[in-house]
Amino acid sequence: MTQKISDLEKGTRLNVFSARERNGRTYWTKAGSAFVNKDGSINVLLDVLPLDGKLQLRTADAKDEAGDASGTAEAA
Repeated sequence: MTQKISDLEKGTRLNVFSARERNGRTYWTKAGSAFVNKDGSINVLLDVLPLDGKLQLRTADAKDEAGDASGTAEAA
């Protein structure tokens, strides 16, 4: 399920990913975290910088918390 940024509530935690395609597969690397502020703005805290300049924000869930999405290949 995709959420709009305007639908996110204060305190919502997001995971930041860099998705890169290589050899016909998409590799997701966790790049950091983000938080929705009281005024609806978002703070992004990066642990790494993406090589292609693209980042994707996704709501945090149990799979992401366990680290299952980091460094794994998934179909786009």
